Amino acid sequence: MSEEKKAFDVAALGELLIDFTENGKSEQGNPLLEANPGGAPCNVLSMLSRLHRKTVFIGKVGKDGFGQMLARTIVEQGISDLGLRYDDKVHTTLALVLKLPNGDRDFAFYRNPGADVDLQADEIDEHLIANSRLFHFGSLSLTDEPARSATRLAVRFAKAHHLLISFDPNLREPLWPTLDAAKEQIDWGMQQADILKISDNEIQWFTGYDDFDQGIAYLQQKYPNLKLIALSKGPDGSSAFANGARADVPAFLQNGTIETTGAGDTFCACVLDTVLSEGMEGLDEEKLHAMLVRANAAASIVTTRKGALRVMPTEQEINAFIKGEN
Repeated sequence: MSEEKKAFDVAALGELLIDFTENGKSEQGNPLLEANPGGAPCNVLSMLSRLHRKTVFIGKVGKDGFGQMLARTIVEQGISDLGLRYDDKVHTTLALVLKLPNGDRDFAFYRNPGADVDLQADEIDEHLIANSRLFHFGSLSLTDEPARSATRLAVRFAKAHHLLISFDPNLREPLWPTLDAAKEQIDWGMQQADILKISDNEIQWFTGYDDFDQGIAYLQQKYPNLKLIALSKGPDGSSAFANGARADVPAFLQNGTIETTGAGDTFCACVLDTVLSEGMEGLDEEKLHAMLVRANAAASIVTTRKGALRVMPTEQEINAFIKGEN
């Protein structure tokens, strides 16, 4: 099937959940938690939809109020729900996200069980994947069965239909029985991918190298299948590596930053959008640099907004921000 006839630019599989994030304090001084639609794969798809890409989500929510809310939300954001399944026995997964004094986040998941982990292999629609140009997934669907087997089947479908494959380790330590188990599954994910989006703390943990250049060299040697590695480094900016070329771009730091939820997903989406436009072979230093400027800018904008999935910036907002017109 030619790319021109494919219905979707990107199909993403994984978690769709409710992020309860802090939104002020009560009169008693307790944190007030707002129910924000979230989940890294759908955050990525939401940003891609803002960039006029056609997207479809593959995953599972509970047949409950939160599940219905999430289903409505992704459709509102322009994401197809053709791959969304409902669980009438297991509730929608919940995450409590509390902000630490240093600005980082602490995650507590209500997911044992959670509907996203109950995705069955026979609920994966091969046609949706075959009808897409790129398949994206993360590690959260690899934490437990049956979602792990469903994910592996989806990846096999993506390979059989010659899609580009993108992987984001998105390490959430509380969801794994051990970090060794996490490393084993993330290793599998990296073996499948053409494109890797990885964060500073993840590359240091996974490779054992504090130095990013050493970590990148390790990944490139161990996983020659990785044609593009995009490394996000928070306030230190980002780097990208492809076709023997490299680019490093500083972050857009601003006083309006309130939280970092969704920033990495926003960054990832902009990387994937560039790949869809330019192809893998055309990524030279100049194009990698432009890709990172745009990705860093979009991520910076999201840090000034509460939540992620519903508040992704538009192309116009990103361009104006880069030009200093914000």
